[in-house]
Amino acid sequence: MPDYDVVVVGAGNGGLTSALSLAAKGLDVLLLERHNVPGGCATSFVRGRFEFEVALHQLSGMGGPERPGPLRDLLNRLGVMDKVEFVEEDTLYRAVLPGLLDVTIPADRNGAAAALKDRFPGEAGAVDRFLELVWEFCNQWVATFVLRDPEASKARYPVYFTYALKTAAEVLDAHFKDPLLKLALAEYWGYMGLPPSRLPFADLAILIWVYIEFKPYHMKGGSQALSNALLDSFLEKGGRVRFNCAARKIRVAGNRVQGVVTEDGDEISADYVMSNASSLLTYVELVGPENAPPQELANLGTGTVGPSAFTVYLGLDREPKDLGLEVSTTFITDDADMDRHYALWRTLDPPGTTGVTCYDVADPEFSPPGACQVVVISLQYAEPWLTVPPARYAETKYRYAEYLLDRAERVYPGLRNHIEECEVATPLTHLRYLGHPGGAIYGFDQYAKDSNLFWERTSAIKGLYFAGAWVGSGGFQPTLESGVLAARAILRDMGR
Repeated sequence: MPDYDVVVVGAGNGGLTSALSLAAKGLDVLLLERHNVPGGCATSFVRGRFEFEVALHQLSGMGGPERPGPLRDLLNRLGVMDKVEFVEEDTLYRAVLPGLLDVTIPADRNGAAAALKDRFPGEAGAVDRFLELVWEFCNQWVATFVLRDPEASKARYPVYFTYALKTAAEVLDAHFKDPLLKLALAEYWGYMGLPPSRLPFADLAILIWVYIEFKPYHMKGGSQALSNALLDSFLEKGGRVRFNCAARKIRVAGNRVQGVVTEDGDEISADYVMSNASSLLTYVELVGPENAPPQELANLGTGTVGPSAFTVYLGLDREPKDLGLEVSTTFITDDADMDRHYALWRTLDPPGTTGVTCYDVADPEFSPPGACQVVVISLQYAEPWLTVPPARYAETKYRYAEYLLDRAERVYPGLRNHIEECEVATPLTHLRYLGHPGGAIYGFDQYAKDSNLFWERTSAIKGLYFAGAWVGSGGFQPTLESGVLAARAILRDMGR
């Protein structure tokens, strides 16, 4: 008899939901995590009197109790909804190009349309037509891709089939003339890590639709609260976990998983292994090229490692309203050239797009009384940071942090004067803590060619399964869902 039915490698979003789903069905499950806390990106850390949120900016797919979204349904089924308090945000974001654009988009279709038409009255009709297209496309996407209509065809779902592989830029250019309006509508491109010229329209449309239909959310206690709740429920179901215990090898014989060897040298037998580590790490280091099917290795070569992030975490000694912070999420740009902003991610030059998140706007209890927490972020690839000599790393890191603070202060002047705590994370920081190639936060670049439209995310090695951003879309909702899907696949293979 094997030591465990399933060993789950990695306690990120997908690993946690997969482990809990399997334990809830009575399986004997071991969860291995190299860090000392659960969550991966969904964690927090403490500096002074502040507990900083590492990665979550806006949780999608929740919806309210009266109109639940897919993620609320999933968390209900996992039994963790009563363990976490969710906070709804009433705006999508504020889009600012200093001196040229400043518009706040409500998390409501009519409100969003009104805000855009008020700022761009000459293109009011185009705004309505674009939003109508987004809603019709997403309704057909749900029927075709989510509900898997067996009779799906271009004749039945013409909007979906017409626009599924178009880029966001193609559709925006077909509807609008003003580049500032295109910028205002495309701000969520950073949540996917590709500019509109490379981003599938489907991804931009789904982001706009899901955040308006089901609202943006956060959690009291941050994403660590959800990670802890998932882990607690897993332990309540009889699951076992080892922290500070990385997997060193996935044992394979005859193209069948045999178990896992930990970094401490413990050999653990199991019929199934669910990897929440990157597929690159899983095949190249854990399985080993000698055991990996050649086609699997070839498939890995078709993807490119996505961006990481440069993040400045600020604990401020004032409440949001005292600093002019009235919305939770602000995107600040230098100009409307999003391709240029994307190119800057591969350099150490000042960023073209900067995000500012203040969780206390929606949740006044997020930080201590009289204070607030602000995160200033720009996406970046790891490559330029890998060229920085160790002796110059600190200087380079803090110089880049000053770039981000400069941009934040264009809209929120005086932030520097109220800094009580400050921590800075580069792509190398994320690489160290996540263990992902390049510190990538979305896995591979999110091109349409690498999506579930074209790839089946299953392994040719029997008993090996995956969850997380490296085998699907990045972000919290998709990775939480991916673990449940992986668990279902394992149960199906077991005949359960």
